Amino acid sequence: MSLDTDELHFLSAIDALEHFRSGKLSPVELLEAIIQRANQIDETVNPFADKYFEEAKDRAKEAEARYLKGNARQLEGIPLLVKDSLPIKGIRATVGSLINADKIDQHTDPAIERLMRSGANFFARATCPEFCWLFTCHSRMWGITRNPWRLDITPGGSSGGSAAAVAAGATTIATGSDSTGSIRQPAAQCGVVGYKSPYGRNPLDRYSSFDPYVSVGPITRSVADSALMQNIMSGQHPHDHNSLRQKIVIPDDLGDVRTMKIACSMDLGHYLVVDDVRRETLAVLAALRDAGAQVTEIKIDWASRAIELAHANQEFIFSGLLQDAVSNHGDKMSDYIPQLYDTASAVTADDYRRSLEVASNVWIDHLGPLFKKYDALITPGVSCPEVPAENWQKDIIVVNDREITDTDTAMTVLFNMFNRCPVLSVPAGMTDRELPVGIQIVGRPYDDVTTFQIGQAIEDRRPWSSRRPKCR
Repeated sequence: MSLDTDELHFLSAIDALEHFRSGKLSPVELLEAIIQRANQIDETVNPFADKYFEEAKDRAKEAEARYLKGNARQLEGIPLLVKDSLPIKGIRATVGSLINADKIDQHTDPAIERLMRSGANFFARATCPEFCWLFTCHSRMWGITRNPWRLDITPGGSSGGSAAAVAAGATTIATGSDSTGSIRQPAAQCGVVGYKSPYGRNPLDRYSSFDPYVSVGPITRSVADSALMQNIMSGQHPHDHNSLRQKIVIPDDLGDVRTMKIACSMDLGHYLVVDDVRRETLAVLAALRDAGAQVTEIKIDWASRAIELAHANQEFIFSGLLQDAVSNHGDKMSDYIPQLYDTASAVTADDYRRSLEVASNVWIDHLGPLFKKYDALITPGVSCPEVPAENWQKDIIVVNDREITDTDTAMTVLFNMFNRCPVLSVPAGMTDRELPVGIQIVGRPYDDVTTFQIGQAIEDRRPWSSRRPKCR
């Protein structure tokens, strides 16, 4: 394979590692291509928070030397972008807030530490909305992050900077976090792959490890790259009481889907899905049928209350932080923070209690039986991608002649309520107005491998990697 120097920044991690080992490419050359692309799209897409380019250049030279000596690590020299909410010892993670402008972390998120110890070359942080609490990606701290496919549209939130940079070729791999869809919704918006691992699979840091809605995971341009990262990030960790002893390794050869039974719900009985998203999702289902899977579209009429209470669960937990921000740091807040507090403070302790009760009932009566019959469930990731880049939580979007908010377009939070289910988001196609469509593959509890198996089958039959956003 000859290397096109103008395309190095779109190289997959797996291909880059192969070229490093063969001597066709050096980590220094790849990082230079990534930084050049990052500078090219920085002002238009704006996916970066703090940058550490010079330190990364030094590490790239060290990685090059490791390959020459034959002692390269698993991800040696692969450029890594880390979300601005995930701590790294000795530098700041602002979580998109001026409150944290001078805060230096004293520990590293365990999953991020594993990536870095495996040789991944951390070179910058990715933007997120303030406190990671919007389905768009803008803040007073970092400005507006835009979708590289169309700059008037959001890349999603809260891992919007990560997804936008991956889609634009401004990093090889990236990380995100997900408590109501913050990996999967941006992945769908930007046409990339994102993985929400089952709770406990990837260790979490001390601030989030006891919230069962939260996951940290990979954002990449291919299913294989996400599997590569996931295998490194996962496994029991002494600092996370809830991390699982059993480590699942996603194999390189995932096999086919010919014996699988897959369910699909186009709207979960709750969301307004635009025709383009419906069309591309149906095309994915057809591709899976061609691959030999038995795919059945099912009717769901039991999810609406669970979806509403899943949002309420996280808002209730989050309301104290927002109250402190509004009361004590109002002069530093993004304009939308008081609006977020209004929403969160309206949630009661009884709403939180009912979210637990409804989750139990829905699993016993509906989702549990569904997963006894089917290997996986597929839904769109986003019901309508036409969300403006500057959108606020309560701003109105018209979908199918009805007024909704951007929260009503992200079809993700149900599977944070049922967070033992792994969920892989993969590209499905494009709308007529040149925006990506993504689907999410929901697996049985802790069945990581099946989600990747289905995702790889979709990628094989509906390849995406040659598509490029037009941003400059």
